[in-house]
Amino acid sequence: MKRRSRNPLVLNSNGVIRLAAAHNALTAKLVERAGFDAVWASGLEISTSHGVPDANILTMTEFLNAAAEMADSVSIPVVADCDTGFGNSNNIIHLVRKYEAARIAAICIEDKLFPKVNSFVPGRQELAPIAEFVGKILAAKNTQETDDFVVIARVEALIAGWGMEEALRRAHAYATAGADAIFIHSKSTEPAQILEFAERWDGSAPLVVAPTTYCSVTVDELERAGVKVVMYTNHGMRAAVRAIGDVLGEILRNGGSRTVEDKIAPVSELFQLQGMVELKKAEKEYLRTENGATTAIVLAAGAGGQCDESLRALVGDRPRGMLDVHGRTVLQRQVETLRSVGVEDVVVVAGYRRAKIEDMQDVRVVVNEDYDTTHIVSSLMAAEDHLRGDVLVSYSDVLYDKQTVQRLLDCQDDFAILVDGSFHDDHRLCAKRIDRAKAERPYRRLLRRLDSSAPTPVTAIGKDVEQDETDYEFVGVSKFSARGCEVLRDLYSDLRRSRPKPFHEAPSLERASLTDLFQELIDRGHRVTGVEVNSGWAEVHTFDDYRRICALLSAGEMG
Repeated sequence: MKRRSRNPLVLNSNGVIRLAAAHNALTAKLVERAGFDAVWASGLEISTSHGVPDANILTMTEFLNAAAEMADSVSIPVVADCDTGFGNSNNIIHLVRKYEAARIAAICIEDKLFPKVNSFVPGRQELAPIAEFVGKILAAKNTQETDDFVVIARVEALIAGWGMEEALRRAHAYATAGADAIFIHSKSTEPAQILEFAERWDGSAPLVVAPTTYCSVTVDELERAGVKVVMYTNHGMRAAVRAIGDVLGEILRNGGSRTVEDKIAPVSELFQLQGMVELKKAEKEYLRTENGATTAIVLAAGAGGQCDESLRALVGDRPRGMLDVHGRTVLQRQVETLRSVGVEDVVVVAGYRRAKIEDMQDVRVVVNEDYDTTHIVSSLMAAEDHLRGDVLVSYSDVLYDKQTVQRLLDCQDDFAILVDGSFHDDHRLCAKRIDRAKAERPYRRLLRRLDSSAPTPVTAIGKDVEQDETDYEFVGVSKFSARGCEVLRDLYSDLRRSRPKPFHEAPSLERASLTDLFQELIDRGHRVTGVEVNSGWAEVHTFDDYRRICALLSAGEMG
């Protein structure tokens, strides 16, 4: 008994076997996703994808590489179109060894002379002598090492106009030589030829057909006629050519792509086909970075309508983090920045219109089911299971560059927050109800000092900190160590039991902000460290913020 292949084409299974064509790994995945039983690695499609005629212009290696990529990308069998076998019986021996090694389930060779021309091209359709083609089949079957490797013999007599009797004679000879299946091909626009052949066939090998030109026939009709395998050998490529041409033409006509967005697949679907979710799982398991296994939690449960009035029309019926800023959403930009510093595990807490966030393929999503009656601390604790190890926590309406995030990641204290003292230079910000922080080391704008970036303990935080006592603005990004996360979980459990009302600046624990939580930590004697920055971040609270950030991104001044 010879060893078995990975995904065999089982010809003795119940029912008809349906194949669809592909020319690369992506189209093979689409064939599998559509529900077909196997993939046809089409010579026509592979040639077309290279921009050359289907006339043995490409080498065996080029066809093999395409088929091997398909086999690696799907869990259904791949049947490779091998034209005439790329030469004589010696070439067939080499072909079978290579295709079996690539774990291709089956090969199909046709009884035409090398170099062949596509069967639907008028003119030269030269058939090989029966004896020569029988030799190829014998060479293939004697070379194979897996007992379930399938060799399909393609009969081109009807294509060449040699008639039904010649087609039957050749098919019988090939089945006798050991072909596992007979592919009877026709370019008639009606199925009569194929149905006649099937009726006269003795059943010595299963029948394979490709109803390309006689497309009115159904799979059920072919199955009743005794056909085992039905192949749709070029429909995906034809669909793609038409669709791509239409979309690109519309973009040019309309001067932009807005009108085609609902006609094309979202980028998230491409990520899914690429296997991006699996890649991220593998990265989480195996990838090690200098930042260790830091998790990021982005708090994005709030409704867009809760933002500043000047921004509501832009945010619309979306979570605030899904606001498009110069071509990508705030959340997408946050994730890209986090990944750039090695933070691979990103958890987004969703609530309002959560489906829009759940469509993101490269993050994990948890839900604050009570988003409409609770606030930020409740959203954070909805992700309590992810408060393990080092954790970075971010609001969803803040943009930052990788240097700014790295400053926070480098801080080893249990509780660290990003703070910015440059707001003192903006009189408008001084008058707003921003998240204010008082520090152990006061901010001194005009005082030169060598330790301006050294972390400093925060002694008070919140919107009600007196203006003349305010040293910094809280940026909205913080980090907890593994021990800090443990302290935080215990603290929240204790607060849930006591349910303080009010809770610092909030009417209740359920309506508390992060600043309330940090003040509670400070009051209980824990050190909350302020990591000072004065650039590299921007909040998107108002339309003026939005306009300024878009201008900076357009000029390349923000990552």
